[in-house]
Amino acid sequence: MSVGIAVENIVKEFPITKEESIRVLHGIDLEINTGELTYLIGESGSGKTTLISIIAGILFPTEGRVNIFGTDIYDLTDTELVNFRLDNIGFIFQQYNLLPALTAAENAAVPLYANGIAREEGVERGKAILDALNIADQCEKLPRQLSGGQQQRVAIARALIHEPRIVVCDEPTAALDAGSGRRVMDLLREVALAPDRAVIIVTHDNRVFDLADRIIEIEDGRITHDGKELPDAH
Repeated sequence: MSVGIAVENIVKEFPITKEESIRVLHGIDLEINTGELTYLIGESGSGKTTLISIIAGILFPTEGRVNIFGTDIYDLTDTELVNFRLDNIGFIFQQYNLLPALTAAENAAVPLYANGIAREEGVERGKAILDALNIADQCEKLPRQLSGGQQQRVAIARALIHEPRIVVCDEPTAALDAGSGRRVMDLLREVALAPDRAVIIVTHDNRVFDLADRIIEIEDGRITHDGKELPDAH
């Protein structure tokens, strides 16, 4: 086990007017270990999604640094950051963000296409990972033909297909029933156990809290709990 992600003094402010802004994150310091499944919990509006978006290189911090496997990602140029994300980061969005004109297998394969993999090989690998997520029979369907839970699993497949070293998830079980949610989290736990990979999951789903190696709670943009067990209030 080693440190995969080091977050140092992350501050994030969003402008309200030309003169005023609101501070969402207040100097977050955090290290995420490889080989562990780390949960990020907290009330809506506490700053969880903002933090994981900064870790994933999607949202720039107002202040602070993010180091991923030895690379300070906000020292990179825009092009270098895009390429770094393609090679190293898988992000599971809460809103799925599937491409409506592509089939489920093609959507799952999008990161492979971005890395130059041929369409036919990408589709075959997309079908294989969708099979692992128990929706092999949906491979040829378009997103509008899928249920919310099926779309969520396609989004999960897309985040995992290129075997990224960092996997960041925003409520991956929100649209799933208990059985499907458990299978997805079991898969993410299996992914997390790799010694060269770190997995962070934002979740409110207390059905799967027992799978976490570490639970971090955020309140009002500050870390208030960090440990194996849930904080007492839960």
